[in-house]
Amino acid sequence: MINDTTLTEEMILTSLQDGVLTITLNRPERLNSFNDEMHRQLSAAIKIAEQDESVRCLVITGAGRGFCAGQDLNDRNVAVGSEAPDLGFSVETYYNPLIRRLTSLPKPIICAVNGVAAGAGAAIALAGDIVIAAKNASFIQSFCRLGLVPDSGGSWFLPQLAGRARAMGMAMLGDKISAEQALQWGMIWQVTDHDQLAATVNNLAKHLATQPTYGLGLIKKAIHSAATNTLDQQLDLERDLQRLGGRSHDYREGVDAFLNKREPTFQGK
Repeated sequence: MINDTTLTEEMILTSLQDGVLTITLNRPERLNSFNDEMHRQLSAAIKIAEQDESVRCLVITGAGRGFCAGQDLNDRNVAVGSEAPDLGFSVETYYNPLIRRLTSLPKPIICAVNGVAAGAGAAIALAGDIVIAAKNASFIQSFCRLGLVPDSGGSWFLPQLAGRARAMGMAMLGDKISAEQALQWGMIWQVTDHDQLAATVNNLAKHLATQPTYGLGLIKKAIHSAATNTLDQQLDLERDLQRLGGRSHDYREGVDAFLNKREPTFQGK
């Protein structure tokens, strides 16, 4: 994997190949849990996806045996008698902007969940557009064991994907949900053998990187908006987005390829 970071401690690794930007969370000894520096490095990596037009698909995965265990509790000072930490500051400064950037990125995101995804790590995984998990992966919302609330969009993603009853159970009990269970509940797209995860994700990412990226971004916007829109609002949004899509280069290329019975060559514009 190409390492594009220049910092001494590389908590985030990036690789750009064939239009696919792969971001690897790289604190395997801490199950890729976050501290402030890791947030800053991840922010810089996502900026590549946002600004580099050659990036047509983003893949997020974890190094080692875990995807992401959420916040590194060793980075918190909660000793008895010490001043209570402002957890809201961390959420507002790091986690909320991260989720907003991922869900608004006008390019497809695949989350390759290679192991445990806990707390904010589970929410980050579920923020992906397509989530593929290894059979040994699991999803945990363990905030309840600390007297806290699912954050990073966890309290939004869970009922949207799995339904209210399952979301309540996961949030209040903190039980581990297997990859197979997550698939049955509609939380993720696909489960694969651990040794096939990288190849499966790579093949899908390369495919998406050849598709009409601008149009995929419009699809993403439409589906996210549907969670809060009324039907009338969604119909109006679909009209507006379809108008934009119809003005794109890829739409004209797609129609021309169809009429002339050839494979389209999309530019993502």
